[in-house]
Amino acid sequence: MKSVSAKPTRGLNIGSIVDACDNSGARIVRIVSIKHGKTRKGRQGYAKIADWVKVSVRKGDPKMKGEVFDAIVVRQKKPWRRNTGERICFSDNAVALLKDEKGNPKGTQIKGPIAREIQERWKEVARIASIVY
Repeated sequence: MKSVSAKPTRGLNIGSIVDACDNSGARIVRIVSIKHGKTRKGRQGYAKIADWVKVSVRKGDPKMKGEVFDAIVVRQKKPWRRNTGERICFSDNAVALLKDEKGNPKGTQIKGPIAREIQERWKEVARIASIVY
């Protein structure tokens, strides 16, 4: 996985409830695990902006409820620092669901802005976003 050109801070824990910002059918999801996360042995994992996570659907389409999907964290409330020195944060935590391991998004559009770090690491997800911030 390609690295991002920022210093993202630990924004989301395992068990965090976040919004699904795409039109895949899910509305609210819970983070179950972090894929390729880097942490100390025995410590609970955390997710940052542009991380690949596993999520369980809590609310949304009744057929999807309880199912587990891969997702990308596209917005986080916790501020992080870019290499230019600016600090970026959003008003909510949000993810975009994936349909396969290659990073292709499940939905066809993403509601709201996404971070520029998503565009560096996940080009297919950034392609369906309306605003890259």
